[in-house]
Amino acid sequence: MSAGDPRPVLVTGGAGFIGSNIADRLASEGHDVIVYDSLARPGVERNLGWLEERHGQRIEAMIADMGDAAPLKDAVGRCKAVFHMAAQVAVTTSLTDPAADFAVNALGTFNLLEAARRCATPPPVIFASTNKVYGGLEDIDFALDGDRYVPQDAAIAAHGIGEARPLDFHTPYGCSKGAADQYVLDYGRSFGVPTAVLRMSCIYGQRQMGTEDQGWVAHFLISALEGRPITLYGDGFQVRDILDVGDAVDAYLSLWRNIHALPGRVFNLGGGIDNAVSLRQLIRHIGDYLGHPIEIEAADWRAGDQRYFVADTRALYSAIGPRTRKPWRQGVADLADWLMRQRAEAAPARIAERA
Repeated sequence: MSAGDPRPVLVTGGAGFIGSNIADRLASEGHDVIVYDSLARPGVERNLGWLEERHGQRIEAMIADMGDAAPLKDAVGRCKAVFHMAAQVAVTTSLTDPAADFAVNALGTFNLLEAARRCATPPPVIFASTNKVYGGLEDIDFALDGDRYVPQDAAIAAHGIGEARPLDFHTPYGCSKGAADQYVLDYGRSFGVPTAVLRMSCIYGQRQMGTEDQGWVAHFLISALEGRPITLYGDGFQVRDILDVGDAVDAYLSLWRNIHALPGRVFNLGGGIDNAVSLRQLIRHIGDYLGHPIEIEAADWRAGDQRYFVADTRALYSAIGPRTRKPWRQGVADLADWLMRQRAEAAPARIAERA
């Protein structure tokens, strides 16, 4: 991180869930931020409006797609760093429209990297990858322990899945994000672009527009608050390590601050063993917190769904320094409270619309 460098930081997908939280933190620390977003995801325009209201002229909005060469080249050419968060984020969407998925995730990332390498001094590029690059993990044996799967391998049970795990792209989404992941790393090797990759597990928190396809922690909470049943695909014993978005932003910015010591590195990012929870455990906790049981409906397993994924984050926190991560019960309660405040604030507007 260049002290005193007045150039802005580029956040692609900066109106999205994690992107808007990164943009907010950067602007709060005194950086100007280019929020580059197509606003294709429903609801993200509210995040952009929130950023502009909160930070004023520190936020420069560029409404454009990752395939728009001219604005992308302009934004990359003017920035001191890039947080590349723009993506097609749903496995289900990739199965119905793999061409669009490829265009955003793989080709869009390639376009960004090309713009970066053509700069006189390429800016650091920090890329948001996914645990889906590790595939279905079918070779790992699991046992059912109460309402969650537990790996039989002692090392995985103790620490989670590490970066040495072989890549195994499943579904068009896994392929497009996996290709982008590898391109980002190779542009560091081949062209000297300072790059790093964070393979994320499940991030949750404020400003998340949760749906069945992406942002499932928020989706569970929104469904519960609205009295709708939650559909569990598979048996619901699947385990994920969930990480509060504030802790994710800490990791992204810390990686940028240390990028010249860590170029070309890839790290897993998630809540780790202490924040591992099964889908059924989370639903039960939400019901307890809200004070009423949650109705569950069953559906078949979805393509590429992992029975267990917990990130081994030891390499990341060894590189950027140890961090205290928010316990998942506290984080979920914080998100529930935020969602309830959002609903209360929106209620007068809904009433006015119906009048």
